[in-house]
Amino acid sequence: MICYHEWTSALGILTLAGQEDAVCELRFGASHETDWIPGKTELLTQAEQELAAYFAGERKVFTIPYRAKGTPFQMRVWEALTKIPYGEVRSYQEIARAAGNPKACRAVGMANHANPLPILVPCHRVIGKNGKLTGYGGGLEIKKRLLELEGLDGFL
Repeated sequence: MICYHEWTSALGILTLAGQEDAVCELRFGASHETDWIPGKTELLTQAEQELAAYFAGERKVFTIPYRAKGTPFQMRVWEALTKIPYGEVRSYQEIARAAGNPKACRAVGMANHANPLPILVPCHRVIGKNGKLTGYGGGLEIKKRLLELEGLDGFL
Protein backbone atom coordinates (compact mmCIF):
# COMPACT_ATOMS: atom_id res chain seq x y z
CA MET A 1 0.00 0.00 0.00
CA ILE A 2 1.32 3.43 -0.96
CA CYS A 3 0.13 6.50 0.94
CA TYR A 4 0.59 9.99 -0.42
CA HIS A 5 0.46 13.54 0.83
CA GLU A 6 0.37 16.74 -1.23
CA TRP A 7 1.72 19.95 0.24
CA THR A 8 2.56 23.44 -0.91
CA SER A 9 6.31 23.89 -0.73
CA ALA A 10 8.61 26.75 -1.66
CA LEU A 11 8.54 25.28 -5.20
CA GLY A 12 4.78 24.85 -5.40
CA ILE A 13 2.77 21.68 -4.86
CA LEU A 14 4.82 18.56 -4.19
CA THR A 15 3.46 15.06 -3.76
CA LEU A 16 5.27 12.71 -1.39
CA ALA A 17 4.43 9.01 -1.54
CA GLY A 18 5.68 6.18 0.57
CA GLN A 19 5.18 2.84 2.16
CA GLU A 20 5.60 2.12 5.85
CA ASP A 21 9.38 2.09 5.82
CA ALA A 22 10.47 4.40 2.97
CA VAL A 23 9.51 7.30 0.74
CA CYS A 24 9.20 5.94 -2.79
CA GLU A 25 8.26 9.01 -4.84
CA LEU A 26 8.45 12.77 -4.81
CA ARG A 27 6.60 14.52 -7.61
CA PHE A 28 6.22 18.09 -8.72
CA GLY A 29 2.51 18.89 -8.76
CA ALA A 30 -0.51 16.94 -7.61
CA SER A 31 -0.82 13.17 -7.73
CA HIS A 32 -2.91 11.48 -10.37
CA GLU A 33 -2.41 7.94 -9.09
CA THR A 34 -5.66 6.10 -8.58
CA ASP A 35 -4.23 3.27 -6.50
CA TRP A 36 -2.48 5.45 -3.91
CA ILE A 37 -4.22 6.21 -0.64
CA PRO A 38 -4.27 9.80 0.66
CA GLY A 39 -2.79 10.11 4.12
CA LYS A 40 -0.13 11.99 6.02
CA THR A 41 1.91 9.26 7.67
CA GLU A 42 4.68 9.90 10.19
CA LEU A 43 7.26 9.16 7.47
CA LEU A 44 5.68 11.60 4.99
CA THR A 45 5.45 14.25 7.73
CA GLN A 46 9.17 13.80 8.42
CA ALA A 47 9.92 14.04 4.69
CA GLU A 48 7.90 17.26 4.43
CA GLN A 49 9.74 18.73 7.43
CA GLU A 50 13.16 17.83 6.02
CA LEU A 51 12.30 19.27 2.62
CA ALA A 52 10.94 22.47 4.21
CA ALA A 53 14.20 22.81 6.17
CA TYR A 54 16.17 22.25 2.94
CA PHE A 55 14.17 24.97 1.16
CA ALA A 56 14.80 27.30 4.12
CA GLY A 57 18.56 26.70 3.79
CA GLU A 58 18.68 24.88 7.13
CA ARG A 59 19.33 21.32 5.87
CA LYS A 60 21.94 19.95 3.48
CA VAL A 61 21.49 16.20 3.98
CA PHE A 62 18.29 14.17 4.12
CA THR A 63 17.90 11.44 6.72
CA ILE A 64 14.51 10.03 5.78
CA PRO A 65 14.60 6.52 4.37
CA TYR A 66 13.77 6.33 0.69
CA ARG A 67 13.75 3.61 -1.93
CA ALA A 68 13.61 3.92 -5.68
CA LYS A 69 12.74 1.24 -8.22
CA GLY A 70 14.44 1.17 -11.58
CA THR A 71 16.67 -0.75 -13.95
CA PRO A 72 20.13 -1.77 -12.76
CA PHE A 73 21.65 1.12 -14.77
CA GLN A 74 19.17 3.63 -13.35
CA MET A 75 19.93 2.41 -9.85
CA ARG A 76 23.68 2.92 -10.44
CA VAL A 77 23.04 6.43 -11.78
CA TRP A 78 20.80 7.34 -8.85
CA GLU A 79 23.40 5.98 -6.42
CA ALA A 80 26.04 8.17 -8.10
CA LEU A 81 23.73 11.19 -7.75
CA THR A 82 23.53 10.67 -3.99
CA LYS A 83 27.32 11.06 -3.86
CA ILE A 84 27.22 14.63 -5.23
CA PRO A 85 27.64 16.87 -2.18
CA TYR A 86 25.32 19.79 -1.46
CA GLY A 87 26.55 22.87 -3.30
CA GLU A 88 28.45 20.93 -5.98
CA VAL A 89 27.62 19.78 -9.50
CA ARG A 90 28.77 16.98 -11.79
CA SER A 91 28.51 16.55 -15.54
CA TYR A 92 26.48 13.84 -17.21
CA GLN A 93 29.78 12.36 -18.35
CA GLU A 94 31.09 12.19 -14.77
CA ILE A 95 27.91 10.44 -13.66
CA ALA A 96 28.14 8.02 -16.60
CA ARG A 97 31.67 7.12 -15.49
CA ALA A 98 30.54 6.68 -11.90
CA ALA A 99 27.70 4.42 -13.09
CA GLY A 100 30.17 2.22 -14.94
CA ASN A 101 29.50 3.27 -18.53
CA PRO A 102 31.55 6.35 -19.55
CA LYS A 103 29.83 6.68 -22.93
CA ALA A 104 26.28 6.61 -21.55
CA CYS A 105 25.78 10.37 -21.11
CA ARG A 106 22.39 10.36 -22.82
CA ALA A 107 21.31 7.31 -20.83
CA VAL A 108 22.26 9.22 -17.66
CA GLY A 109 19.96 12.02 -18.82
CA MET A 110 17.14 9.52 -19.30
CA ALA A 111 17.80 7.99 -15.87
CA ASN A 112 17.74 11.47 -14.34
CA HIS A 113 14.42 12.14 -16.07
CA ALA A 114 13.03 8.89 -14.62
CA ASN A 115 14.31 9.67 -11.09
CA PRO A 116 11.31 9.07 -8.82
CA LEU A 117 12.88 11.04 -5.95
CA PRO A 118 14.10 14.39 -7.30
CA ILE A 119 15.70 16.66 -4.70
CA LEU A 120 16.23 13.69 -2.34
CA VAL A 121 18.27 12.00 -5.09
CA PRO A 122 19.76 15.25 -6.42
CA CYS A 123 19.52 15.05 -10.21
CA HIS A 124 19.34 18.87 -10.23
CA ARG A 125 23.09 18.84 -9.50
CA VAL A 126 23.90 17.41 -12.95
CA ILE A 127 24.86 19.84 -15.70
CA GLY A 128 26.28 19.64 -19.21
CA LYS A 129 30.06 19.19 -19.52
CA ASN A 130 30.20 22.72 -20.94
CA GLY A 131 28.82 24.01 -17.63
CA LYS A 132 25.36 24.74 -19.04
CA LEU A 133 22.05 23.83 -17.50
CA THR A 134 20.17 21.10 -19.29
CA GLY A 135 16.73 19.57 -18.84
CA TYR A 136 15.06 18.80 -15.55
CA GLY A 137 11.86 16.86 -14.86
CA GLY A 138 10.48 19.71 -12.77
CA GLY A 139 11.47 22.29 -15.41
CA LEU A 140 14.60 24.40 -15.77
CA GLU A 141 13.22 27.18 -13.58
CA ILE A 142 12.96 24.80 -10.63
CA LYS A 143 16.44 23.43 -11.36
CA LYS A 144 17.78 27.00 -11.30
CA ARG A 145 16.02 27.69 -8.00
CA LEU A 146 17.47 24.53 -6.41
CA LEU A 147 20.98 25.40 -7.59
CA GLU A 148 20.57 28.98 -6.31
CA LEU A 149 19.44 27.60 -2.97
CA GLU A 150 22.68 25.60 -2.80
CA GLY A 151 24.78 28.67 -3.63
CA LEU A 152 25.47 27.72 -7.23
CA ASP A 153 24.44 30.98 -8.85
CA GLY A 154 27.44 30.74 -11.22
CA PHE A 155 25.67 28.08 -13.27
CA LEU A 156 22.60 30.15 -13.95
